[in-house]
Amino acid sequence: MKINILSLILIISMVASVACSKQNDTSGVNADVEAETQTDGKAEADTGAESGDGTEQTGSESRGYTVLAEKLLIPWAIAFDGDTVYISERAGSIVKIEEGAVTRQPVRLKKNTKNEGEGGFLGFVLAPDFAKTRQAYAYHSYEESASILNRIVLLEEKDDGWEEVKAYIENIPGSYIHDGGRMAIGPDNHLYITTGDAGIRELPQDRNSLAGKILRMTLDGKIPADNPFPNSYVYSYGHRNSQGIDWNDEGIMYSSEHGPSGTPGGHDELNVIEPGGNYGWPNIIGDEQGEGMTTPIYHTGDEAIAPSGIAIDSENRILVAALRGQKLFRYDPKDKTMEALLEHEGRLRDVKIHNGKIYVITNNTDGRGNPSEGDDRLLVLK
Repeated sequence: MKINILSLILIISMVASVACSKQNDTSGVNADVEAETQTDGKAEADTGAESGDGTEQTGSESRGYTVLAEKLLIPWAIAFDGDTVYISERAGSIVKIEEGAVTRQPVRLKKNTKNEGEGGFLGFVLAPDFAKTRQAYAYHSYEESASILNRIVLLEEKDDGWEEVKAYIENIPGSYIHDGGRMAIGPDNHLYITTGDAGIRELPQDRNSLAGKILRMTLDGKIPADNPFPNSYVYSYGHRNSQGIDWNDEGIMYSSEHGPSGTPGGHDELNVIEPGGNYGWPNIIGDEQGEGMTTPIYHTGDEAIAPSGIAIDSENRILVAALRGQKLFRYDPKDKTMEALLEHEGRLRDVKIHNGKIYVITNNTDGRGNPSEGDDRLLVLK
């Protein structure tokens, strides 16, 4: 009888041990499932960030950049005076970032900025002699007689903000969409400006209209004697909505351009700009050809990325800030490859290279993005 009792105790002890072991195994499986779920959650967050849904993102260090400024209000263009950075904001202000201090400067214009749709206070570039004159050039939308128009003005920085000195060009056709607006000073020391087609398809092919063009002027606002068309600011035409221009170290000029909406869509472009060139809109897109018209060196096919500002690096590769594409791309004209350098930060409006570093501004507060905390931001890539 004692033997039976001892055996029973032994059996009960063994059963309890097995049950405990099974419980521990089950806990281990649950832990693995939880870890896998967390990994999926991170991937989901990254995907969400790429699509601009405001999902919390990981720290900037792991993203490969530092944040130089945040809480910008629809930033549009980046300019440099030494280590001081200026950024135009679409509502009509300029942010100055100097020695870590961020100041929002008012801009006093003779015609109020019309911040609506894709218009507003857009292009901005400092004069080459800015250190002496404190002057800069700007492109902004305004409303007159119930019409949206754009103008090019000379500004001067004062102690309490910026003031308009004079207007160079007014009455450039504008609209809720397609206002162009990029400005840059070329290697010839002339000012170049992109204009959009203002949503009117016939204007880019009309050389008497300033819409759908790249314009070229002297720094004092005059028409250069060597412009391709007599007594005209027009340098190239047939553009739908170009928002990026830059030159490589050989002086070759490139531009980015938005392709058509709807069907077919996509066909966003990179172009080599020649004086007097006709870039085809709205007659041709993509690889299509037309008499006297220039096809792009690169286009996105049916995919739309909405390219905005561009910058060309020391190896003559083109960096492209993409809005809808939500990436910073790099295109190599030699091997015709396009790769992503930065993603998961939402819409990107402008990119500049300064002292060997890449600067990018996000554009998630423009009404088409999904801003996360801190947007919009100026990022410096490592």
